[in-house]
Amino acid sequence: MDCVPSTEPIAWWILEAVAVASLLVAERRGFRRAIILSKMAASSIFLGYAVALGAFDTGTGSILFLGLVLCWLGDALLLPPGQTIWFQLGIGSFLLGHVAYAATFLGLGLHFPTLAVAAAIISSASWITLGWLRPKVPADFSVAVTSYVVVIGTMVVFSLGAFAAGAPCAVSIGAMLFATSDLSVARERFVSQSFVNSAWGLPAYFAAQMILAGSIPAMTSGS
Repeated sequence: MDCVPSTEPIAWWILEAVAVASLLVAERRGFRRAIILSKMAASSIFLGYAVALGAFDTGTGSILFLGLVLCWLGDALLLPPGQTIWFQLGIGSFLLGHVAYAATFLGLGLHFPTLAVAAAIISSASWITLGWLRPKVPADFSVAVTSYVVVIGTMVVFSLGAFAAGAPCAVSIGAMLFATSDLSVARERFVSQSFVNSAWGLPAYFAAQMILAGSIPAMTSGS
């Protein structure tokens, strides 16, 4: 079980690093056009990386790629600031992306004792997260946010169960990084707007997507 995600070809990682660095600079300076261009470039890079690694060679890779596409769409929908209809649609797109990832991990097989332990731990963490967010989330976002937390928790649990069953641990690293990065989005939209949210949340998010894409060769080798 290799815990190191694929970095071949390394050029994709370099391109992603440059795009994310550009995005952070644009966020810090408030350049809206540069934010849009650099964010969508970074999102498009992880799609290209997945294709380069053979995402369409197996059903497992194709389902993971669907998740990546839904995240790309979520990135686009979350570009407008504030708690708008676009933000709600973005939550929905990311929710479906998490479902696609969970389905990918389910298809890899699950180690049920690990699944049970992970479910107990992640359920507790999700409950704490909802307790933190609930007083700050507008009523019309309550169902969406609760559903999102439940789905992403399920995705993380499945990733841990899949790893324990023999999947590359990159799937768990990517899933947990993705879940962690979502906290920065929640804090930015509902708690406190600050560049600090982007400073750690964006690198974590794009690293998560690249790690998940990079796990495709190991994930599908036995498919």
